[in-house]
Amino acid sequence: MLLLPTTLTLREARDTQRMLAQGLQAEPAGGVVISASGLQHFDTSALAVLLECQRLAQAFGRAFELRDVPPKLAALAKLYGVDGLLLRAKVPAA
Repeated sequence: MLLLPTTLTLREARDTQRMLAQGLQAEPAGGVVISASGLQHFDTSALAVLLECQRLAQAFGRAFELRDVPPKLAALAKLYGVDGLLLRAKVPAA
């Protein structure tokens, strides 16, 4: 399981994306699970980072799941219309 940092804004997005991409490649075969349990401060950059992680997981043919989503992040995802993409388990790309 990969963990999001406490803060994920535009300032942290590039480093967080790099860290998650490396973690995704190092994770054992199977689905990719990211926990947002520690996420406290974020902006729309968090959505961009998560969408890129989902894209990478699909490129590797792996399922993607986001867990422990804070209510404010869920509301932001819904506002931007990406809640259906991020807030449910994904099957690997065929």
